Amino acid sequence: MTRLRACLRAPEHRARGSYSVEAAVLAPVVIALLGLMVAFGRIVNADGAVDSAAHAAARAASLERDAGSAQAQAQAAADRSLSGEGVTCRTTSVAVDTSGYSIDLGENATVTATIACTANLADIGLPGLPGSKTLTARWTSPLDTYRGRQ
Repeated sequence: MTRLRACLRAPEHRARGSYSVEAAVLAPVVIALLGLMVAFGRIVNADGAVDSAAHAAARAASLERDAGSAQAQAQAAADRSLSGEGVTCRTTSVAVDTSGYSIDLGENATVTATIACTANLADIGLPGLPGSKTLTARWTSPLDTYRGRQ
């Protein structure tokens, strides 16, 4: 009878300490997954903000009467949009195609804004994760066909 009890208790002795081994193995995996989720969330958030900034820049540029003002207003609108979304870029570039301002009145013309933002990922600290990712968005907005252009 005592032998039977000893055999039944033996697995308890062999399993002792297995929880700490499992935790030591799984903890880095869970931390890495959480880091990847943070990085993915940051990229998705920044991508939406860059898209919104490109839309705002194209719209602001299309409301101006000349190409110089369009470029300045697009830059200001993109900066306001990105800061309003809470996105901080390492570098930001705003390129506005204002060739539509040279088209004659009565013809369809557009202005296109392209925004590039380099999002910082270095502070997440996961091995193998790039330190930054460049996100780009482009929007086109029509110019008023019969509004004076300079």
